[in-house]
Amino acid sequence: MISKTVSISFPKEADARPVAMLVQIASQFDCKIYIIEHNKKINAKSIMGMMSLNLVPGEEITIEADGADAEAAVNEIVKYIETQD
Repeated sequence: MISKTVSISFPKEADARPVAMLVQIASQFDCKIYIIEHNKKINAKSIMGMMSLNLVPGEEITIEADGADAEAAVNEIVKYIETQD
């Protein structure tokens, strides 16, 4: 299992597009991927689950993945989140 904590850099005025793109990126991998925010653990491949997180700029989340391509998945998601300012 691989995990990494990252700070959200989506613009404040962003709509659902950044979250939808994150789900698309996560869906490209075979491993199980979760986003952990406070006490919530959400499947990163679930658009409804991800929308329920209500991610805000500056908030820290943990990306957790388990499976053959877990490291690549975490790295790709972190890269996406960190470049969305």
